[in-house]
Formats: sequence, structure tokens, C-alpha cells
Amino acid sequence: MLAYVSKLDFLLWVALPYAVITIFILGHIYRYLTDGFSWTSKSSELLEKNMLRIGSMAFHYGILMVLIGHFIGLIIPKSWHEAFGLNDHLYHLIAVVGGLLSGLFALFGLIVLTYRRFSVKRVLAASSLGDKVVLGVLLLVVILGLLATLSNIGGQFDYRTTIAPWLRGILTLRPDPTLMQDVPVLFKLHILAVMLLLAIWPFTRLVHVLSVPIAFIWRTPIIFRQRCPERD
Repeated sequence: MLAYVSKLDFLLWVALPYAVITIFILGHIYRYLTDGFSWTSKSSELLEKNMLRIGSMAFHYGILMVLIGHFIGLIIPKSWHEAFGLNDHLYHLIAVVGGLLSGLFALFGLIVLTYRRFSVKRVLAASSLGDKVVLGVLLLVVILGLLATLSNIGGQFDYRTTIAPWLRGILTLRPDPTLMQDVPVLFKLHILAVMLLLAIWPFTRLVHVLSVPIAFIWRTPIIFRQRCPERD
């Protein structure tokens, strides 16, 4: 099967995804073992709070809904959707409306966070190159995702029969790059941008996403007491 695939298609849709997965996994392990104290979100809340609160909440809620939508559309097979009575028209309507709303919410949050990063002098001074690169790549991923969704409002392209089985094939070690040959360019660019994000992920503040504060469940509560002024 792979003999009929061009070298470029094999490189982009087989070799590159596995290279990115390798970098993502080994990069996290290497960073945790060699520089565990840098495993942090590097909060700059003390430098500026108002824009951070608005931008962070909008981005996190928006991207959470985006990820849920991607999981439903890409990981769950189309046959399962049909088994639950979700026909093509209804699924496409939900995907377009939900995808645009959640994507725009995430984009709004990113724009606020980017403006904050570069307009507040104290935040900019405390920013690393990685912080700036992450914002740029995230903006690229979200904008390309929105453009791909807008280009497919009519529902001409069904990614559940192309991109979804390709992705599941990558994850189950049964890659089929032929599934990506007729995918529209905007969808391909969106996927490549996501792979770029995953490749730089272990070396940026994004590592905090994989940190689950399980110890908080049984940790002894911290008690704060107000110091009373001494009486005469």
C-alpha cells in the first residue's frame, strides 16, 4: 500500500507524526529528569491580574470545548455516531456551530493574553523566548482551525472518513497516508501546525498541562491566620 504513496506524503503523514510523538514523549521525560524545577506554568499573576483573568479563562474554556469536539469527531468512529442516531447533517451542524463558537472563544482569550504579554512592560520583561513562541504557534493553530471550519460550512468535506481514520491509524501503529491525499489544504496546514505545537511542547510552559495535583487530595490544609496587633 505504501508503495503507491509519494515520498512527500509518506514524510508528512507517517514519518513526521511519529517523529513528533517521539519528541513529545522523550522530551517530557528528559525535562522532568534533568530540570524538574522548571516544570511550571510560570504564572505572572503578580505582575498583572485583570487581563490575565479574562484571557486565561476565555482561552482555557474555549480550548477545552475544542478538545472535546476533536475527540468526538476524530477518535470516535463515524459508525458510532450513526449508531447513536447522529446523521451527517446533524453532526455537521453541531460540529460547525460548536467548533466556531469554542474556537472564537479560545482565539479571543489568546488575543487578550498576547496583547498582555507584549503591552505590559513587567510581563514582557519576565517573558522568555519560549513564552512568545508558544503564543504565536497557538494563534496559528487556532486561526487555521477556524479557517478550515469556515471553509467547510457547506459540509462538502467529511474529515471523519479521512483525517479521523488516519489519526487512529497513527495511534494504533497502522498508518495509512493515502487517507490524507485528498484532504483540503487548510485542514492539512492545521494538522501540521498542531504537530509543530506538540514538537515544542516539552520545552515550554505547556508542560504544566500534564501535571495533575493529586497530592492536594490528601495534603494537610494550609491555615492562614491574621496577625493581631499587640495590645498595650
